[in-house]
Amino acid sequence: MNKKVVVGMSGGVDSSVAAYLLKEQGYDVIGITMQMSPEDPDFAEREGGCCGLSAVEDARRVCDKLEIPFYVLNFREIFRKKVIDNFVDEYMAGRTPNPCIACNKYLKFDELLRKARGIGAEYVATGHYAKIVEEDGRMLLIKSEDDKKDQTYALYNFTQDQLAHTLMPCGEYNKDKIREIAKELGLAVHNKKDSEEICFVTDNDHGRFISEDKPGKIKPGDFVNRAGEILGQHKGIVNYTIGQRKGLGIAFGIPMFVTGINAKRNQVILGSEEDIFKTELLAKDLNFISFDKLKQELEVTAKVRYAGKAAEATIYPEAYGKVRVVFKDKQRAITKGQSVVFYNGNITIGGGIIEKIF
Repeated sequence: MNKKVVVGMSGGVDSSVAAYLLKEQGYDVIGITMQMSPEDPDFAEREGGCCGLSAVEDARRVCDKLEIPFYVLNFREIFRKKVIDNFVDEYMAGRTPNPCIACNKYLKFDELLRKARGIGAEYVATGHYAKIVEEDGRMLLIKSEDDKKDQTYALYNFTQDQLAHTLMPCGEYNKDKIREIAKELGLAVHNKKDSEEICFVTDNDHGRFISEDKPGKIKPGDFVNRAGEILGQHKGIVNYTIGQRKGLGIAFGIPMFVTGINAKRNQVILGSEEDIFKTELLAKDLNFISFDKLKQELEVTAKVRYAGKAAEATIYPEAYGKVRVVFKDKQRAITKGQSVVFYNGNITIGGGIIEKIF
């Protein structure tokens, strides 16, 4: 009997080709779309979204074309609790979260795997650009063949059990080849735009989304400098993030950047570009893939944002399971709430949430 795999179908080209590749490899493939975003008519027509109604129909058509069964499962409640609520709470606390990392951790490789096992499937699969290999009895997460599309930064929370039951066939290809395969198959999604925005923020205005989600809770406050001197008024701390220069709504005559956010005082701290370059941070909520626990200092390369480049650093174990990260060179706009992810060459060592910056 062929091994059964549940493919998380987003309606995009990557997951569509992933389903095809696995079917060609002899797997018994089932397509499932996870309905997660709020019930909002805006999602139905949104181009490039990964979990709206139009995405469901795109996924259904792909599964019909590939002649594999297709189901839609409602994950809205847990998505609201684990992703949206966390997103809102973090911004209101003056931090900048990454909702895709939370979605991968709690839904795509936890809840979906649980559902898959419930119907007798041995694996889940997605269209992510990453590779999973076994080496000396340990599962490892490896960077994709397509470095520009590599998604390991958002996948560092994998457990060994999850890695052993996850397939990512797109990691062996570059994006152009994936689109080429989709076109050859006659899949209408072959030229579909990639989803790059936050799926539940339809207009890419997270400040508006949070203000509407928490009516009356977002208050104007003071822009201040490092000395605490008032420079002007901001429209609510949720509208700002470290390193931001545009959209401040106030002119200073010289370039000014967001260098910090004080949620307790409802203040946004501004300074020069030099002020946003730092070399050290403390990370919490660590997960390691290539080993169980960091026991001694380790030289790595590390990324502090999805689109950033990995830079040389040394990581040190700290109390309460935290890790101190010291970069060889200053890094721009290290941000609380974002993740720092560690690498040894192409191997993803693990990562955690940035708690403090020094």
